[in-house]
Amino acid sequence: MPSYKRRSFYLLCASALVPALICSTGPAHARVHHTGKTQTKQTPVAPAPKTALRVPHDLEGHSAESMSIRASRRAQGGGMMVHHTEAKTISTVTQDYISKQAPTVTPGVLVSSLPGVQATNEGPLSTTAETIHIRGLDQTQIGMVYEGIPLADPFTYGAYTSAMVDNENLGSVSVSQGSSDLTAPVYNADGAQMTLSLRHPADKMTAYAEASGGTHSTNKEFVRFDTGEIGHSGVRAFASGSYSSANLWRGPGQMDRWHVDAAIEKRWAPKSSSELIFGYNKANQTEWLYPTLAQWNTYGTGYNTHGTYTKGDTLYYKLNTKATNAVVGALKNHFDFGHGLTLDAEPYAIETFGPNNYGVNIPASNGYVGTQQYSSLNGYEGQTGNVTAISIHPWVQTSSGINLVGAWHRGFNTLKLSYWYSYAVHTEYQNHYPVNASGQYTENNGYLTAFNNVSVSQYNINGFQQLNAIGLEDQVKLFHDRLTIDAGLRANMISRSFSQDLPGANFKSVENMFVPIPQVLISYQFDQKNQIYVNGTTGYRAPSSFQAQVPVYSFTSANRASLPLTNFQPEYMIGEEIGYRHSGDIMFNVALFNYNLTHHQITSVSYLPNSTIMISQPIDAGGESAQGVQAEISTRPWHHISAYASGQFMHTRVGNNIAYQGDYLRTKGKQEVASPKFTGALGLTYDDGTNFANFNLRYTDSQYATLMNDQSIPSYITSDISLGRYLPKIGRIRPKAMLSLMNVGDSHYLAQVNGFSGNATTTRGVYGKTLSASQPTYSVGTGFAAVVSVSGTFE
Repeated sequence: MPSYKRRSFYLLCASALVPALICSTGPAHARVHHTGKTQTKQTPVAPAPKTALRVPHDLEGHSAESMSIRASRRAQGGGMMVHHTEAKTISTVTQDYISKQAPTVTPGVLVSSLPGVQATNEGPLSTTAETIHIRGLDQTQIGMVYEGIPLADPFTYGAYTSAMVDNENLGSVSVSQGSSDLTAPVYNADGAQMTLSLRHPADKMTAYAEASGGTHSTNKEFVRFDTGEIGHSGVRAFASGSYSSANLWRGPGQMDRWHVDAAIEKRWAPKSSSELIFGYNKANQTEWLYPTLAQWNTYGTGYNTHGTYTKGDTLYYKLNTKATNAVVGALKNHFDFGHGLTLDAEPYAIETFGPNNYGVNIPASNGYVGTQQYSSLNGYEGQTGNVTAISIHPWVQTSSGINLVGAWHRGFNTLKLSYWYSYAVHTEYQNHYPVNASGQYTENNGYLTAFNNVSVSQYNINGFQQLNAIGLEDQVKLFHDRLTIDAGLRANMISRSFSQDLPGANFKSVENMFVPIPQVLISYQFDQKNQIYVNGTTGYRAPSSFQAQVPVYSFTSANRASLPLTNFQPEYMIGEEIGYRHSGDIMFNVALFNYNLTHHQITSVSYLPNSTIMISQPIDAGGESAQGVQAEISTRPWHHISAYASGQFMHTRVGNNIAYQGDYLRTKGKQEVASPKFTGALGLTYDDGTNFANFNLRYTDSQYATLMNDQSIPSYITSDISLGRYLPKIGRIRPKAMLSLMNVGDSHYLAQVNGFSGNATTTRGVYGKTLSASQPTYSVGTGFAAVVSVSGTFE
């Protein structure tokens, strides 16, 4: 089915589903999952997991809203820490914390205070893929899962978390810093996993509305309606919708986002249920520019796109926009057959599509398409110089799959058998439309062509990926469940194919991979409050992006702008952890970790000359190792104040010299890029049931941006504050008001490395070749912003 017909079909389904939900749907909710995992119970304004809170019996009989507020006052660390018992390091933020943050921030920013986590907040509102690092690993190495649905792009592993769910619908966000679940549907989680959990349909009919506004014309409107149980049918549902928009805080341009979340749940029995989950996202924003260090030192936050067009200006803001559109659906089933037999089955489907737009200057004569030179562009015969155009990349990607996990629990033993099948298709090409003297264009005039009406393009690709993964896991509990031993193996079989169709550059690449990932998890529970754990885990990431298999070409020569990997191998990680947990009035977790990577893949990103098109060059960086310690600690409220602190120290080392520009860079023993030695955070929360406040302070050490460690960005500190009040109840409406202040000190800083390079200064390779310099690019952290939110829950 053509992509436009698929989108029409999905939207038709959405238009049919949402009204049906709205007829009988809300956000206060109470729900218990019977999946063998931690049970949670959540409510509209400040819901909190049962694992984190103990709600006193004297609250029974009170409204869910009252229970929510009183329970949130007892949240550990203000909802920034949850007691876990898995034999690996996991950190979680709950709705208690999420509800006290600005509703416009991304899920990655919500976990940016957790140990080892860096997440870029590029503005008060952002609609594009996130930039996240965990233990020095970037978002392409982090598995992203939302209610059993893989969030990451299956080819580039871009993290489209903000496109999948509104913050108001999040129950919790968890980070597993050193490994992923053996049954998780991820193909790139070689060192970490981020899990987003939904606030599911409520037991009680409830409506919730929220309006936010702030600096840079930032605004967000959100509504959610829960049906509660419909009659005695065991059916519950919710539907929500939101609209948000803002001006870019630096430079001209704007962004806007429309989003819908919905779910229908049917409880077949006390321990069996099915839930249909749906999401729709339509977003568009002006692109950020990512400066080099020299540009940052010269212009600071003034390095941006341009508000007016002059001839040949590829930085004109209307030429540089990015769309993030998504339709997602899943049917999540849990069946308990008795006698210790359970089955989790979840089919899912996702479609994401653009386009992304950039500015570019293309030679009117003697340019190239693929490896073929044209004498002149059609319609520009006899002309010289460049034609300024908008480069439109109308990419479309669909992925679908099914994840099955069967378990048999008998006595002290639990056996799991899992199977995951995934199929993904990706299509991407470029069309270039010339702009007039005002920087405007029209598609009716047609795109630029050469030869026999061949579109002028750097690439024209089609790709597909098919994955089969089979897993076996066995868990044994001994000594009255004090000792838990969990061992498993998952075998992943991946087939990926990409074809390139350009004049003189027809190219097809087919790669097959078999990757086994075993793991062993062991924990010992001394008592209810103290636990020690140790694990040995493995993980992998298939090479990312189509550039790993097919080349990208230049407009000005027959030379390729990027080259495929010469050694197409999956990145593979072996990691070990030993940790200790304590729970109580003071809860803490400390863990020592070590990991080793082989075929470590990084991507050097740079702008194509005379354009804002970013070109990726994948690099096999060989081996890398890291050793470190991380810790987090939190308190229960004392005089309504609860505290949280986290920190990580990590040392990384590149294990070999890296092939680069026909020679080898002297990188052995260097520190890994984007891997700060120290990160830390402090959090304070106050909540007396009427007034509340939250403060977060984050520190990130300096970090290298080149493989040769010859350029870095300095350390920085940021802080955020939220102040709010639960207003007196008006009839059946309980209102709340909140002020969120981001980057309180208005620090101007480079937050993270956006595009690495081999060396920022000219250097000599191992065999004597002069290796030219290439400048890294950086993400700029948001400036000061204030957002005021007013919300109300109708019961």
